[in-house]
Amino acid sequence: MELCRLLDFKDLGDERGKLVVIEGEKDIPFEIKRVFYIYGSDKNVIRGQHANRESEFVLVNVAGKSKVRVTDGIGEQIVELCKPMQAIFIPKMIWKDMYDFSSDSVLLVLANTHYDGKEYIRDYDEYLKIIGVKK
Repeated sequence: MELCRLLDFKDLGDERGKLVVIEGEKDIPFEIKRVFYIYGSDKNVIRGQHANRESEFVLVNVAGKSKVRVTDGIGEQIVELCKPMQAIFIPKMIWKDMYDFSSDSVLLVLANTHYDGKEYIRDYDEYLKIIGVKK
């Protein structure tokens, strides 16, 4: 079961080096309203650990590698992000954990919303209750 889909971006590089372009509403399925990145984490750190009521995300490791675990409370998908031309699209109301960061990992995150802490669900049991999944 695929909860989140992988996105492949074109490598437009040449002999001068690599170039990857990501355009909102073209290469990804939403208008980009927020961009942030995670770096300086290590293999023992777990980031994310939440679901979002409204936000959708595209995650791409522009350097290094990391893993992303997503679940809807029933199925689970684990993706290793290790190519700067590949990303994972995570729709709203999907629980996400990012972990196993390489020492050089830079995980770029594109979002369809501005930050609003109220739309985050940070307790997994509460998340399951909201989506109607019994433990």
